[in-house]
Amino acid sequence: MRRSRTATLALIAATGSALLLAPPAQAAQADHTSCRRAAVGPGWYGDNQARLQQLVDRYRSCGGQAKPVAVFDWDNTVVKNDVGDATMYWLLRNGRIRQPAAGDWSTTSRFLTPAAATALADACGPLARPGAPLPTGTPEGAACADEINAVYGTAATRTGAPAFAGWDRRTTEPSYAWLPQLMQGWSAREVRGFAAAARTENLAAPLGAVQQVGSGTATGWVRYYDQQKDLINTLRTSGFDVWISSASPQPVVEVWAKGVGIDADHVIGIRNTTGRGGKFTSHLQGCGSVPDGADTMTTYIDGKRCWINQEVYGIRGAAAETVQPPSRRPVFAAGDSDTDVSFLRDATALRLVVNRNKNELMCRAYDNGDGRWIVNPMFIEPKKQKTGPYPCATTGYVGPDGTKGPVLRGDGSVIPDQTDAVF
Repeated sequence: MRRSRTATLALIAATGSALLLAPPAQAAQADHTSCRRAAVGPGWYGDNQARLQQLVDRYRSCGGQAKPVAVFDWDNTVVKNDVGDATMYWLLRNGRIRQPAAGDWSTTSRFLTPAAATALADACGPLARPGAPLPTGTPEGAACADEINAVYGTAATRTGAPAFAGWDRRTTEPSYAWLPQLMQGWSAREVRGFAAAARTENLAAPLGAVQQVGSGTATGWVRYYDQQKDLINTLRTSGFDVWISSASPQPVVEVWAKGVGIDADHVIGIRNTTGRGGKFTSHLQGCGSVPDGADTMTTYIDGKRCWINQEVYGIRGAAAETVQPPSRRPVFAAGDSDTDVSFLRDATALRLVVNRNKNELMCRAYDNGDGRWIVNPMFIEPKKQKTGPYPCATTGYVGPDGTKGPVLRGDGSVIPDQTDAVF
């Protein structure tokens, strides 16, 4: 239920300044003397606009001091739908995925199961020589497109066999990582071209559009959230150092981030290693204690923390994998999924959650132990209220090996089940 304006103002007056106090080292850096006040635009749930405005006013930085850092997830946080998916569908429709070396699909991911490698080889092997693009946009390539799309989208083969095994659920997601790995043989410039073509199509398509992929259909549209575009612009105008951290491929997010004024050097996506001539390999860059090519530390849950620490704050080695002192953490973070939990928890002042009914994230957001979490429905096609509580006290947390358990607070206590209240 939405709060009245009177109740909202009363809440801000009673709690606002306390909830947004920064650690002394950060608060001391704020210098408002030369700042023009930028206003957060409308379209937010409840008192969220006021809370965001208070963040901007408290931390705006127009002097020469260090800028406060704000980090946004991308897919379904800044845009509706997934730009990685949009690019994958474009690649399949336009025949831009290459046959792997020797036709061995196990070389595309160290976590691909033998069942998946066999299914992919059976569907795609006869269609092209090793290294050549597969004709997945043609009728004869439809079965290959269907198998690739099943492995990518469902983490299973078309017959239901698990497609991936053996990964750490807190540092990577092999189906997400598989998209940049399938870009092997192309350069970053070429992939940016593919992403730009997909972007043009998906922005032009009407809401709810679908597209033909293989023998089936898939989502065919993407939209920027106006409220998030406005918020990013307001933060940048107010002197914040704004970054994007995404589990979509680096060149893809670079193309889309330009639409909100974020340059490539402030985008952190999944990054390939490169080989001869600058062409992508099927391996990924590492972070922290994980070397390039190990493919086990991507921008996913704890991996997002590592990459933010490394790229934003210059922290190297194993230290990048750990929670840093408040002065070396973002003041603001925004996300929509369990993949964003760790970097959202690291934010010191305010954490914005776009509600997509993800268990661990919503357990932590609704528990709101320090008063610094705010929840907003999706800005386009918001989800209905979740029926039944989030299983915070039992299975809301997924451990590194996939084992489910209770969601714990920082002090080790169990978060009780939470009711979905913002939808």
